[in-house]
Amino acid sequence: MSHRSVPHETDRMPPGIPFIIGNEAAERFSFYGMRTILVVFMVQYLHLMDGRGGREMAGNQAVEYYHQFASWVYFTPLLGAFIADVFLGKYRTILWLSLVYCLGHAALACMGMFGNSTWWLMSGLALICLGSGGIKPCVSAHVGDQFGSQNHHLISRIYNAFYFSINFGAFFSTLLTPWLLVHYGPHWAFGVPGVLMAIATFMFWLGRHRFVHIPAAGSRFFKEIFSRDGLFAIAKLIPLFTFIAVFWSLYDQTGSSWVLQAEQMDLKFLGITWLESQIQAINPILILLYIPLFTYGIYPLIHRVFPLTPLRKIGLGLILMVISFGLTTLIQSWIDAGQRPSIGWQFAAFFIITASEVMVVIVGLEFAYTQAPRAMKSLVMSFFWLSVWGGNQFTAQVNHYISIPSAAEIQFAEATAKLPPDWQNAPRTIVLPGYDGLTGTADDFIARCSQGQLDQVEIPGKSVFDQAAERIEAISSKGFPAQENGQRLLADLRDPWGNSLRYEVLDSAHARISSKGPDRLEKTPWDLGLILEKVDATTAHPSSTWLARRKAELGVQEKLNLGGFQRSEFSGGQSRLEGAAYFRFFTQLIAATTLLFLPFAIFYRPRTYLHEG
Repeated sequence: MSHRSVPHETDRMPPGIPFIIGNEAAERFSFYGMRTILVVFMVQYLHLMDGRGGREMAGNQAVEYYHQFASWVYFTPLLGAFIADVFLGKYRTILWLSLVYCLGHAALACMGMFGNSTWWLMSGLALICLGSGGIKPCVSAHVGDQFGSQNHHLISRIYNAFYFSINFGAFFSTLLTPWLLVHYGPHWAFGVPGVLMAIATFMFWLGRHRFVHIPAAGSRFFKEIFSRDGLFAIAKLIPLFTFIAVFWSLYDQTGSSWVLQAEQMDLKFLGITWLESQIQAINPILILLYIPLFTYGIYPLIHRVFPLTPLRKIGLGLILMVISFGLTTLIQSWIDAGQRPSIGWQFAAFFIITASEVMVVIVGLEFAYTQAPRAMKSLVMSFFWLSVWGGNQFTAQVNHYISIPSAAEIQFAEATAKLPPDWQNAPRTIVLPGYDGLTGTADDFIARCSQGQLDQVEIPGKSVFDQAAERIEAISSKGFPAQENGQRLLADLRDPWGNSLRYEVLDSAHARISSKGPDRLEKTPWDLGLILEKVDATTAHPSSTWLARRKAELGVQEKLNLGGFQRSEFSGGQSRLEGAAYFRFFTQLIAATTLLFLPFAIFYRPRTYLHEG
């Protein structure tokens, strides 16, 4: 059966729109549900999936992997746009890549059932990158394709509805999947979003006879790109997409560094005890409120004061982003001081960052579509989403750069590579040579492992660090002492190489005692020390969560000292940019970007392209 290839001559909404909106709501449920729990899963659950236990993934590493995934989800739109605009057209590209998307969710749900869980995780995320990213520019452009000259005035309204559907699905998944993860485990938490993706694909297929199917441009695609108008349109938009990339480098941290920050806060708010990853649910519900509020209230009100063009809206949104991350920096400074601020403060930051999102993303999406020549709609949409790739790559690389590797883990990997293949069959204790490269000296590490996993590292000079920990724990029944007071307690202690010990409060439940280690240099893989964690045993419910049941099943026990303190030894593995300094860096970055955006907005001259010419 042939499909309609030109928009309906009507001044009303096109008939295919309900299927697109329904599909988008279900698809976004699946994507945001999976992404919401990704950082928490990698830090707290992944090492327990294969029945071997092992060491948890570091926070910086999880943030890096999260943003690598988020970035490649928004790089593959280039591939999807190329396939759609040159070969298959938007409809068939969306349908076939949606099936790839479903396979990705299925792979995540298989983790821990058989095979290596890390392999299933990476495979699933790669398939989701290809499927979700590949359909993204096509769906955005497919919406605009449904409109002709008589109903073009409704495009702004439908893009608002389109973004409404995204956040409608995201809201429910952001509340549900963290709850499923805590109580029923990763299989259900990743499986339910997979079912929703299958429903989204089926719903899109149902609308096949109601859509306008704009055919692939074929060779005309390349002629359009290399035409004067094509090159000029792309050149004009690249600076805009660069500014928006910086926006995304901050915004997508609501699912990574903001989640890790929430773990350090008082999660009781509005009579509810929230899970750390559930806080993100405030974003989509605010979108649902903000879209009509901005469209019919705030924008007209501002327009009475001065003409409110799309670029001015984006500029105002960037200013709001500066304020939002400034507040997050302030919150983290309280945490660094050993306080436990209410999660209500992060809710306030979400109120501001969501307003920024409305003014930057929705406006930018519509503006990019109108500035694209006729045969390049999907390609320009892919460039818009490529800005998300750039922003997340930047954040991933920052987290990679600031992560300090662990000398003990590096030496462990080198040592086990030389052992016979069956070394994993029995528990082992391995002496690692340390900084001088020789065993039997004062800087040796003792690695204790089972089933091929590094369970514990005994650091050199452990006795002096234990002595320091005892002094801190003795006066920490009501909270860790302030940094100056704790440092005075340790003033007379030295590690085996003559370095003084450093005491730092990380948050209300964690403190760190460290030294420069055998290389006598700060912030290197050879830094040594202990992390002290204050554990409130009265709040533990051993059988109430999947994680607790899994640890009991594997025989993973929490070792507490008297007074409820847990000590974790480390060698390196820390961060060059910690606490409030991390958030301050990104606040300064977006502030500088906002200042550079102002002259661009002043000198940009827009040109609008419609299908009819």
